Amino acid sequence: MALQTAGNSEQMSEWQGSLDELKGLVSERAITGETMLLNMGPHHPSTHGVLRLLLELDGEEVVSCLPDVGYLHTGIEKTIESKSYEKGVTLTDRIDYLSPMSNNMAYCMAVEKLVGLEVPKRAQIMRVICMELTRINSHLVWLGTHAIDMGAMSVLLYAFRERERVLQMFEMLSGQRLMGSYIRPGGVWRDFPEAFLPALESFLEYFPPRIDEYERLLTNNPLWIDRTQGVGVIEPEKALAWGMTGPSLRGSGVAWDLRKSMPYSSYDEFDFNVPVGEHGDVYDRFYIRILELRESVKILKQAIQKLPAKGPFRSEDRKFVPPPRSELGQSMEAVIHHFKLWTEGFSAPDQEVYSAIESPRGEVGVYIHGTGGNKPRRVHFKTPSFMHISAMPLMSQGHLIADLVAIIGSVDIVLGDCDR
Repeated sequence: MALQTAGNSEQMSEWQGSLDELKGLVSERAITGETMLLNMGPHHPSTHGVLRLLLELDGEEVVSCLPDVGYLHTGIEKTIESKSYEKGVTLTDRIDYLSPMSNNMAYCMAVEKLVGLEVPKRAQIMRVICMELTRINSHLVWLGTHAIDMGAMSVLLYAFRERERVLQMFEMLSGQRLMGSYIRPGGVWRDFPEAFLPALESFLEYFPPRIDEYERLLTNNPLWIDRTQGVGVIEPEKALAWGMTGPSLRGSGVAWDLRKSMPYSSYDEFDFNVPVGEHGDVYDRFYIRILELRESVKILKQAIQKLPAKGPFRSEDRKFVPPPRSELGQSMEAVIHHFKLWTEGFSAPDQEVYSAIESPRGEVGVYIHGTGGNKPRRVHFKTPSFMHISAMPLMSQGHLIADLVAIIGSVDIVLGDCDR
């Protein structure tokens, strides 16, 4: 009996220590036991990954919400620092695994900026096509999972039906459905295969009626409206202060899209709109992405028209880009370049650069500090999911647990994007 008492005493001491650590993070009511502390995650399906939320609850009302991240930490940034610049591309796919080409693009743009590498016009348009297909792919996963979180199962099946066609096109490009590392420094890995553009044109005819179908199911659905309007509101000033970007920021009425505000890869030559919301709630963040699906279709149709029929798909600067296989049997210089690039890589100056793009989730920025050698001194990704998780306590306070599920889905987080 004495042993059990001692054990209980030690356990009580541990609990008291845990509560002391929480002072200042939760209310005094939680310390006294008037409200309940509950873990949501890290193995809860609606957290969309291994995210832990420490909730303080008064009944079902969220008094406070403390996000706890880091469960998926992979050390990708540190690993890239031990690779040559070209080999780092394959690691970027694994960060935001729902939009891997966005990560490729941001990283490659930073490398190109660091070494002064020009990208041919045809490659720029090819990159735009890949970026917008990636946006559609990511938004379809978001739409399906967000809907099923709140009980709308049919939308998940329809969204993944359309996504399958996008993944088949990715497989045509790179041989991989998800992580193809197709975008490389100086351009893209290879030219579009013969069947790609016809498949893309067919998809662009097929897809708009499917978006109409999603809208018929959700946009004016009274149950969907009841679960999303007025829920998780964040004012534009606070959204900016917390570093929110992408559809989550535009849902609060801030028209900030890097494709328009700081154009890259010839986006300034395309005609498209930047949808913005008015209320900053879950519904606006949902509807912004529906409108973005339509805008991506518009951009893709223009890109097909703008794509030069001929021209290089990658820079021809052999100091940074390996020669095509056809040259290896004819040129000794090409063999030397090939051998040097794939064994040592290329050197980049001891300078710092930052480059950013508009990914499906928001601004993805890449900071690279070169060493003068073939490996970077420091690589860091600024990712939207980390910022949006940080803002979750602000959006969830005073709502119910069921509303918290809707809020998490509405900001479209990917934990690989957060825990790098």
